Amino acid sequence: MPEDRTNKISCNSYTYELEIAFEILSGKWVPQIIWHLAKGEKRFGQLRKLMPKVTQKMLTQQLRSLEKNGIINRKAYPEVPPVVEYSLTEIGKSLIPSFNSLNEWAVTYLKSREDQS
Repeated sequence: MPEDRTNKISCNSYTYELEIAFEILSGKWVPQIIWHLAKGEKRFGQLRKLMPKVTQKMLTQQLRSLEKNGIINRKAYPEVPPVVEYSLTEIGKSLIPSFNSLNEWAVTYLKSREDQS
């Protein structure tokens, strides 16, 4: 088990590299955060509005995890009240084709399930 349990990729006991991707992208809200940031940078409040069911605490935790793993950038402006904007890093942007493929797969899957009914 990794010493720092919040650093998901610090553990070197992976059998396949794909496990690293699933570790980094795990979390109920992570795919939605990435999907929304793929459309451009967002402020914290904008993300909250786009995902009304996520709690502030959970959104903060997931954003910190994505930032720590290099998937998103966090830019804080020295203003009162604080303004923070999030955007995808280059490695984060490289996930978008995979997310688009997964979305297409999901559409096909749902259609096949409807056809079975």
